[in-house]
Amino acid sequence: MPSRVPNRPVCRNCDNFPVASITTGDRHPDGSRVLLRVVCHACQGTGHTLPAGVVRAAR
Repeated sequence: MPSRVPNRPVCRNCDNFPVASITTGDRHPDGSRVLLRVVCHACQGTGHTLPAGVVRAAR
C-alpha cells in the first residue's frame, strides 16, 4: 500500500534545483576543481516553499 506524502509546492525561484555548484577555475592539490556551492535564497536549499497562508499565520 503506498504511503501518503504531503504535496509540497515547488519553489518558483529555483524550480526544485536549490543548490548550484560553480567552478572557480582553480584546482586543489589533488587535481579536483574548486567549487562554490550557491543555495537558493527563497527556499534556503530545500527546493520547496510554504503555502502563503502558513507564512502569513507565522507573522
